[in-house]
Amino acid sequence: MADVLTKCSVCQSLLDEEDLFCANCGTEAPARADGVGPADTSRLATHNFECAGCGASMSFDAQAGSLRCPFCGSVDLRQRKDAKILAPRRVVPFAVEREQAVATMRRWLGRGFFRPGDLSERAAVVKMTPVYVPYWVFDATTHTYWTADTSDTPSGARGDWYPMSGEHRGNYAGLLVGASGVLAPAETSALCPFDLAAGVAPDQVDLDNVTVEQFAVPRKYARPLARAGIEQQEATACQASYVPARARNVHVNVRIEALSGEPVLLPIWVMAYRYGDRAYRFLVNGQTGRATGSAPTSWAKVALVVAAVAVGAAVILGVIAAAQ
Repeated sequence: MADVLTKCSVCQSLLDEEDLFCANCGTEAPARADGVGPADTSRLATHNFECAGCGASMSFDAQAGSLRCPFCGSVDLRQRKDAKILAPRRVVPFAVEREQAVATMRRWLGRGFFRPGDLSERAAVVKMTPVYVPYWVFDATTHTYWTADTSDTPSGARGDWYPMSGEHRGNYAGLLVGASGVLAPAETSALCPFDLAAGVAPDQVDLDNVTVEQFAVPRKYARPLARAGIEQQEATACQASYVPARARNVHVNVRIEALSGEPVLLPIWVMAYRYGDRAYRFLVNGQTGRATGSAPTSWAKVALVVAAVAVGAAVILGVIAAAQ
């Protein structure tokens, strides 16, 4: 699919050929010359807020008694008027309960030698919120020409490596690229995989009474990330399928065909917690319980290890010097 880009008539932001409206200001995208409309639709979101602390843009639970950013714990939120936002094609419902998510967090906080010993007990949960986080899910077919060197050399060969080359065709479905404006790509990737087959139509989920982060990464910016992920997987697939023994200099020339992407909302427990005077974030996959997050470091333990290594090195040098 060619990447045909135009500009929004109001804010001049770039529009993807499949965009129904501008992701920046909500203005309806102009009709294409060929008469083919975009595949996605929009919906009117109410109770919209933007966090002044981390920049998160989301629609809040209409029944929430108080408002606090689930990503950073800030209460400095700017209310926005009703706005058109990108409507997901599918929504994967939550399967992990709040109690399970909290238990996962406590176990996670207690692991790791370089974390403070009292982290699990003293970590104060500022906010724990079920959030539907936006992702793009891509499908594609590939035709790849590859080259590599193998250590499995023919009989009588003089060198240690033997060149190989060939072709490979692949099919990819369900490749996820995070579209969050707050969570880093490393965070959204660490929470994968999700079972997309469990997704339901948006009208089967009450999106007005739950926190939903709005799409911050347009498809035109997610598509290159999907391409990079596919090329990496193709290199791995070619090496595993065709190159015997050890391999080096694996190169692939990937032609990606029929690349398509659709917007989905995936369930994530977002927990902001404080230890000392700093805030940290912990995330739980709301479908599988897979977790990731950030944690403080005990510099006292780091100093202890460094001192122990220094003493050990001094002892070894002393023994060597005495032996001489």
